[in-house]
Amino acid sequence: MAEKKSEFVVTDRRRFGTEGDPRPDAQVTEEEKAAAAPTPKPAPPAPQRTTPPAAQPPVGKAPQAAPDEEELPAPPTAEEEHEQSEAYKASGRKIDEMISAAGKAPQGLPTEMSFERVIESFYMSALIQMGAIRQEGEQPRVDIIGARQTIDSLSILQDKTRGNLTDREKTLLQNVLFELRMAWIEITNAVANSATRPGAVPPGAVPPLDKK
Repeated sequence: MAEKKSEFVVTDRRRFGTEGDPRPDAQVTEEEKAAAAPTPKPAPPAPQRTTPPAAQPPVGKAPQAAPDEEELPAPPTAEEEHEQSEAYKASGRKIDEMISAAGKAPQGLPTEMSFERVIESFYMSALIQMGAIRQEGEQPRVDIIGARQTIDSLSILQDKTRGNLTDREKTLLQNVLFELRMAWIEITNAVANSATRPGAVPPGAVPPLDKK
């Protein structure tokens, strides 16, 4: 009887020899290849752009005010105002007593101020600046810019005290402003006309002396 050869083949799948050296004919499976393949390193995350915060003033420093809005110091307290007012009145009474004792007090003129006397003071100053009032023998001196500032000061008073005046005070202020404005317009027109006429003397100017 013929003896059949076995088709069973034994494959040596050992990767290392008896001495521990790798065998050159060792077979490597797909699983082992995948396990031996180097694992790629993950890419570093892309840097995120951050929006800078809005500029803010440093901590502890107050924002600077505009040149025309300069910060004012704290006002005095009500008690300080009252004490100062009383001390001011007491000093005023002492001065009045000294003037009266010396016999130099002006006759018929009150020493205490009122709103009407404030308006009259501005009125007289504007007339002097426009040359309408001067000492006897003096040449008129006109201060156009100063007169305009005085008139504008009265206009500010009129705006700031609107609704807080008596009928008499309101009428006085209206009449004074109307009269001063008309006088200022006449003087400025005269100055403008004299500038266009050769040899004309502007208001308030001293005329040249005649040559002999």
